[in-house]
Amino acid sequence: MKNAIIQAMVQFNEDKQDAKLEEFRKKEEEDLAELLSGRYGIPYINLATVPINTDALRLIPEAVARDSKAAAFDAVGKKLKVVILSPKNEKTALLLKKLGEDGYDVMPYAGSTASLEKALSRYKELSYSAENKTMSLEISNEQLEDFLKKVANLDDVKKMSEELLLDKKTYNTSKILEVIVAGALATEASDIHIEPEESYVRLRYRLDGVLTDILNFNLITFNLILSRIKLISGLKLNVKNEAQDGRFTIKAQGDEIEIRTSVLPGAYNESIVLRILNPKTISVPMEELGIEPKLMSILAREIKKPNGMILTTGPTGSGKTTTLYAFLKKIHSPDIKIITIEDPIEYHLPGIVQTQVNSEKKYTFLSGLRSALRQDPDVLMIGEIRDTETAEIAINSALTGHLVFSTLHTNTAAGSFPRLMDLNVNPKVITSAINISIAQRLLRKLCPHCKKKIPLEGESKKLVEMIIQSIQNKNYLENLQTSSVWEAVGCDKCNKTGYKGRIGIFEAILIDESVEKIIQENPSEREIKKATAHQGLLDMKQDGIIKSLNGITSISELERVIDLGEGV
Repeated sequence: MKNAIIQAMVQFNEDKQDAKLEEFRKKEEEDLAELLSGRYGIPYINLATVPINTDALRLIPEAVARDSKAAAFDAVGKKLKVVILSPKNEKTALLLKKLGEDGYDVMPYAGSTASLEKALSRYKELSYSAENKTMSLEISNEQLEDFLKKVANLDDVKKMSEELLLDKKTYNTSKILEVIVAGALATEASDIHIEPEESYVRLRYRLDGVLTDILNFNLITFNLILSRIKLISGLKLNVKNEAQDGRFTIKAQGDEIEIRTSVLPGAYNESIVLRILNPKTISVPMEELGIEPKLMSILAREIKKPNGMILTTGPTGSGKTTTLYAFLKKIHSPDIKIITIEDPIEYHLPGIVQTQVNSEKKYTFLSGLRSALRQDPDVLMIGEIRDTETAEIAINSALTGHLVFSTLHTNTAAGSFPRLMDLNVNPKVITSAINISIAQRLLRKLCPHCKKKIPLEGESKKLVEMIIQSIQNKNYLENLQTSSVWEAVGCDKCNKTGYKGRIGIFEAILIDESVEKIIQENPSEREIKKATAHQGLLDMKQDGIIKSLNGITSISELERVIDLGEGV
């Protein structure tokens, strides 16, 4: 017993001595740093009791800070305080010089290794993103690129999300939101769905038009995410029983990506949908939209006319805006003025005047169109025709020397004419103003790495044969095999879905004498389609079947998007 007490006392004395030595070593180190500060003519600082400003810290990437042995610890405006070990260090000097060239008034402070390590240790607490007062979420290039390197497929996104979201002790909301958004960018998702149930919350991405489960997580984390999303989207935090719409911007890899926020009251909590308007996915050349050659040549001619209207129709998410942007890019030149009225501006086009509607400030499609006409444009793009007044002014603009691009929410190309008549547009004026009406849908493309060829047989064979026989222009059937189709399989390259990317299917109606004649009779869509059969253009079913037979998509994917039996 006595020996144990003696050993304990010896151990206690050794620990006490070690603590004193460590304290002495730290004091000696601080004294040396203070001495060097006088020699270098810069102030000394001990960061042991000084708070680190994370906004200042993130101005220098972690890897650069460690390599240069310097870290920013405070910032006010452009005045930046940086702790360094020695101004004589070549990498430190280069970093301070670069910060000065970037417009910062840099004030270096001499500090000890302990002070520098304290600042560097704070990097692990930083989220990859920073919120600012302009409703944007800034994701740094370095951290986003690091994230994208780790993400090869959807399984990687799920794994990284689980590590953060399923940890109930993790409440770094900025980092959670950033991982959710960065995961969507990495997988090229178009929407993020965050849906609360009674005891959990479901996170889903819309990939190539189809919702895909990512994971479920806890309600505590959801409430934090909901508050953060409302805050940066400009929504009211205390309103929980009303639908709210907002938006914010992601600044990542040099691009500004608009996010539309929709919050809807649900049975258990508010449901969140974030729509990602990524300019990289919206910017598709006209030649890559999936338009078949005959229609492509017609459109190339129509979009170069000095006046008239070109309508694209289809439901939300069918790619109408992408098609209009492709048209604008094709005709853009220095000698014409193009003005767009959009909600929102999804893709910024250099040399084109783009305006965004704002209902709060009473700047609508109608008021925007009236203002745009006073700007002497050659070409107008109206994001959507929603009401009678907008329709009438758009139609009149097409009749008075302007080329007008716009969209309507109808299911078919023929449906655009009854829709305009429902908006009280004179039928005689409709046929004089419109050059061509287009309808479209988006289909998932089969993954080229794993798609499987199978014989065409049974009910599918009968259906395909009936649709093929309905094609008036037999030139489309030259060299078209009808004995086999392809089906989806699934591999690592397509996230096990069997599909990668999307392509459009299209139909169009040109205004000619037969269309002008039947429009005066207040016809149905079916009657209009029958009257335009002589034009020899494919409808969406026929276009989709040809793409299926050529191995671009599958019959099942085509059936998911349109009704193949209707009208056959």
